[in-house]
Amino acid sequence: MAYSKAATVEEYLDELPADRSQVVEAVRRVILDSLPEGYEETMQFGMINYVVPLGRYPETYNGQALSYAALASQKNYVSVYLMNIYGDADTERWFTERYKASGKRLDMGKSCVRFRKLDDLPLDLIAEAVALTSLEDFIEYYEASRAKPR
Repeated sequence: MAYSKAATVEEYLDELPADRSQVVEAVRRVILDSLPEGYEETMQFGMINYVVPLGRYPETYNGQALSYAALASQKNYVSVYLMNIYGDADTERWFTERYKASGKRLDMGKSCVRFRKLDDLPLDLIAEAVALTSLEDFIEYYEASRAKPR
């Protein structure tokens, strides 16, 4: 499934095959257990998203809640999106070094970590990365990135 029209996280999980649902649910549990205070779990852009609520920060470029992390079942893999790593060279370096030190193969785009099986993902590192950035720090990071000349 590349894109879901599910309105709730439960609907999203229900439409996945059982084996994929178990993987997504396991990663979801790690994210929820590590998520700093203030972020909300929701469905956005056809995937499970962990966002800065619009009630807390409505001044976004697209009118959507700021996505901090996301989780999606794609056709051939599962993706974890970590927006606090994207665009911060030091944090990205920390993450990639720690990932490689775990002995697992890193398949990563800009903010997207792709994996096929739960054993391919260092869950402790995902927990650390999710816990890394408070809501206030993420808003500051976002505002600084929008203020940079393009």
